[in-house]
Amino acid sequence: MGSSKSSDVAVKNYAFVRNKLLERHEIAFLDVREEGPHAEEHPLFAANFPLSRIEIDAYAKLPKRNVPIVTIDEGEGFAELAAERLSALGFSDVSVFEGGIRGWEAAGGELFRDVNVPSKSFGELVESKRHTPSLSAEEVKQLIDAKEDMVVLDVRRFDEYNTMSIPTGMNVPGAELVLRVKEIAPNPKTKIIVNCAGRTRSILGTQSLINAGIPNPVNALRNGTIGWKLAGQELDVGQTRRFAEVGPETAKEAAQRARAVADKAKVKRASLSDVSKWKTQNDLTTYFFDTRTPEEYEAGHLPGFRSVPGGQLVQETEMVAPVRGARIVLADPSGVRADMAASWLAQMAWDVHVIDGLQDSDLTERGIWHNPLPTLPTVETISVDALIAQQKAGEDLLVVDFSTHANYVRGHIPGAWFALRSELADALNAIPNASRYVLTSNPEELAIFTAAEMQSLSKKPVFILEGGNSAWTKAGHALEKGETHLASPARDRYKRPYEGTNIDPAAMQAYLDWEFGLVAQLAKDGTHHFWVL
Repeated sequence: MGSSKSSDVAVKNYAFVRNKLLERHEIAFLDVREEGPHAEEHPLFAANFPLSRIEIDAYAKLPKRNVPIVTIDEGEGFAELAAERLSALGFSDVSVFEGGIRGWEAAGGELFRDVNVPSKSFGELVESKRHTPSLSAEEVKQLIDAKEDMVVLDVRRFDEYNTMSIPTGMNVPGAELVLRVKEIAPNPKTKIIVNCAGRTRSILGTQSLINAGIPNPVNALRNGTIGWKLAGQELDVGQTRRFAEVGPETAKEAAQRARAVADKAKVKRASLSDVSKWKTQNDLTTYFFDTRTPEEYEAGHLPGFRSVPGGQLVQETEMVAPVRGARIVLADPSGVRADMAASWLAQMAWDVHVIDGLQDSDLTERGIWHNPLPTLPTVETISVDALIAQQKAGEDLLVVDFSTHANYVRGHIPGAWFALRSELADALNAIPNASRYVLTSNPEELAIFTAAEMQSLSKKPVFILEGGNSAWTKAGHALEKGETHLASPARDRYKRPYEGTNIDPAAMQAYLDWEFGLVAQLAKDGTHHFWVL
């Protein structure tokens, strides 16, 4: 188990990882492939942690340097490379999983499809235990057409809601529901319909309102916008309806309701002195999250806390907290968003604490969260103006963009090639030969961390575009859009079957069928410790 795979990378097996999960000891079990292959199959608690982004993500997502880390891949060599990179970043307990994904399967481990599977399978478990009420797309459409006294509340992020939404729907992200609902639907007879794109967030949103004792009749829209489309009904696009601020009486009542739910879920309480102690302790990985809206966070937050709105935290926990068995600490002066998110995280077997007695005067830090990064390697740079001058002079150089595929398609420097850092050797076979390469990305650091590999593989001079793609745009230069010049496949992001408006009905139905099967898969896996209030 602790024997070496190569001279310096330790190996861990199925029994080691499973035992950590069963004992609820902390472990960072990291699937270091790109998100596309990760979504095809992975162990339940193998968090996606792509090799391409290790330097960008490591210090934020793995705050304790001696946390036990086990990397897994499908035999491509990514797990070993990731282990080497993590060790170089100062992590002291890094191993590779023996036999990769196939080794996990051969040992009897369950493999799961899709992304955010712990949260999605938990949502299905909640519905199976609590029989969360729901209405079909046809039933909700009839209520809208009959102009019934009702509100449709869309609990996704604003950008998802804005892309496509149920007619009449208003955007109220999940953790905001209990705080905002009384002012949105003051009459207790008003029917409340909660929707997301598929199932999880609408189930947990509906159940949040029920758990909090909201008097209105509440139902989830069964199967969300997918169900709406499968029923042959039209979705709205580009809507901007959002919740308004609430008065002090509403906020006080909501805080009492949310606290009662958190207490039932056995959520732990914390003080600012606990936070100070945990920031300096190294006995357990501790995550510090602010569950309010990004706007509130930017106006003032506790030092060292990361902005993760509560609904998204519950939906995508492993994206920001990949260490299973870690401590999670939540901040929200209103109490409501932290207590409601914590009530779900506690049921998902997290050691979760909510800070009591927070005052606005404690929120001394302003602005956006800054990702902690390792020291950047020294690189040769080129300015936007110098790049344009050299292009105009017909010099033999080529721009290579290491942004995500989605960002590249939205807009890139004209003539630039898209490449995945994790597949750089293959990408270089597809990219035209040039005397030198200029690397760019969004964020700029992705390109900076790739420069040494690019130089070593291409044997050509490599420069980094100062300021990356943002500098190009800020200088007022046009971008090229679309899938031009792809040197790597779009493997870095799994296309969710509920995204966008032109999805094949068969893919949508297959996604729903998969979600229905998650409770049985959870039982087979047996490592989750989930329970339902």
